[in-house]
Amino acid sequence: MTIAITGASGQLGRLVADQLLDTVDSAEVVLLTRDPAKLADYAERGADVRAADFDKSNELVDAFAGVERVLLISTDVVGTRVEGHIAAIEAAVKAGVRHMAYTSVSEPTADNPAGVVADHAATEEALRESGLAWTMLRNNLYADMQVDSVAQAASSGQLVTNVGDGGAAYVTRADCAAVAVGVLTGEGHEGKSYDVTGPRAYTAADLAELAGQQSGKPVEVVQVDDEAYTAGLLSAGVPDFLAPLLTSFGTATRLGKLATVTDVVERVGGRTPTALKALV
Repeated sequence: MTIAITGASGQLGRLVADQLLDTVDSAEVVLLTRDPAKLADYAERGADVRAADFDKSNELVDAFAGVERVLLISTDVVGTRVEGHIAAIEAAVKAGVRHMAYTSVSEPTADNPAGVVADHAATEEALRESGLAWTMLRNNLYADMQVDSVAQAASSGQLVTNVGDGGAAYVTRADCAAVAVGVLTGEGHEGKSYDVTGPRAYTAADLAELAGQQSGKPVEVVQVDDEAYTAGLLSAGVPDFLAPLLTSFGTATRLGKLATVTDVVERVGGRTPTALKALV
């Protein structure tokens, strides 16, 4: 069985590649990236590193040649990535791929205001209609990305947020990678959507408590509305395109779209999920 990972030179891609190479023979691993030179160290370990650019659909079929299972890692060009995802799905079909797993988002439904939902929902639909066996990996927000936020709150003494009383079941990239490897190397995952989460949902109060433990001083939670939160991000130098997106995750959290906690990391990934507290 040959397994391919798209976007293998990214942060999640490398974690999946590392765990996959610890699980199966390197001859079964195909790593796809725009720049194969970035994965020279994996080629030295025996992985088949291939060039793959979603904007060059004619070349994608060759990139997937001989592959049975694929992990399609969503690209980071929010709002313009669906076409590339569909190109990869169509190329996989033409190449004879049997099963594709896709890194999606929690609750990719019309009532979820997170700015990434439209891309993920469209990609999921395309994958379901492709004829491939599929598995949706609906990853919660990355715990890794909360470390700086907690540290900043510890330093300033305030946690400014728009999440209200909502919680998010932050999950580490490494745990997401473990679930992906479990799906790619296991059986019985076709046609399933997995909510990939950490072991508990953290509220703003919980994050402030972690920040206080880090600083040794109480940290105040300052709740603001979405407009004020976006304005604060912009004044802090966050790019115009990114500030509304970050705000939308807070809105989704406030509405309970990220609060579900599951045992998927343990059941499918075969490991105990890492708590955010362990990172900060």
